Amino acid sequence: MDHALDLAARGGRAVMPNPLVGAVVVHNDRIIGEGYHQRYGGPHAEVFAINSVFDRTLLKDATIYVTLEPCSHFGKTPPCADLVIQSGIRNVVVGCRDPNPKVAGQGIQKLRNAGIVVHEGIRERECIMLNRRFILFQRMKRPYVILKWAETADHFIARQDGSSKWISGEFSRRTTHRWRSQEMSILVGTKTALLDNPHLTVRHVEGENPLRVVIDTNLSLPTSLALFDDQVATLVFNSSVDKQEGLTEWKRLAPDRPLPQQILEYLFAKQQLSVIIEGGTHTLQSFVHLGLWDEARVFQSKKSFGTGIPAPHLPVAGHTTMPSGKDRIEIFQHPELAHRLGIHDSSILRIEDDL
Repeated sequence: MDHALDLAARGGRAVMPNPLVGAVVVHNDRIIGEGYHQRYGGPHAEVFAINSVFDRTLLKDATIYVTLEPCSHFGKTPPCADLVIQSGIRNVVVGCRDPNPKVAGQGIQKLRNAGIVVHEGIRERECIMLNRRFILFQRMKRPYVILKWAETADHFIARQDGSSKWISGEFSRRTTHRWRSQEMSILVGTKTALLDNPHLTVRHVEGENPLRVVIDTNLSLPTSLALFDDQVATLVFNSSVDKQEGLTEWKRLAPDRPLPQQILEYLFAKQQLSVIIEGGTHTLQSFVHLGLWDEARVFQSKKSFGTGIPAPHLPVAGHTTMPSGKDRIEIFQHPELAHRLGIHDSSILRIEDDL
């Protein structure tokens, strides 16, 4: 199962909004086949693993290890549970169940109804953490929310005039771009868009650009900003218009409901498994206030401003720090994250393993 987890992680951003899945076929304690889900819409891990077995006669005495419950429904590909049954494999080891209502135990039940022995919960915690974006998306009906900012040693996120370049060092900035490449969407507020004029794209590393999201309630941002270059899909939340021009969509939000809640509802409808929020303080704090966050990653610089705009405040202490060039990264998790993911042990989760 550990090897299946390693294989699953190779899928990365390319499989979203599908989950990361790895599969390993074992005969007499020897791996005879393996595979992983490589891209959205492509064959699933079980297909690659079973098809890679050279001697198919061995399958009747083999065991397949799968990080996530085999699917039981027709989507872009046929049900993997059916493939396992047809292959002749009689033993299946599953890391964790798939919370997607279209699966949700039905894949395991289909296997058992066919007389296959199924063992569940092997490396369950690790399998859930690998797919925490997908699992929370299915369970909570919203994207997995990551908060990210850089702060000075005296806990300011920007100078009094709003300027913030550059608090963190070059190594941390490259890390930020790598993180962007791992998420489906990225969000900033009006002030950050205006003051920093960010591109919110992936540079310095290889990877797919996330959906750019900006809150511009009063449509006050000039179209000359980098966000409106029509090079990357962009979503603008505002209070007055619904329209689409090129790769930019304007989405009107209701005035009588919290903006963060509406934003996450719409991103859920657009199948955005995750969103990384890059500030500023007002935007970040609005999600924190409503409890609509799951993890936070904070770059801590050795620089000091003396005065400025205070960094956001989280209701929990950080649980891990790690080096980032000349800076440090502090990791926070929402106190209910384990519960949200269906992990019964509520101790600190090892988020940093995936960073």
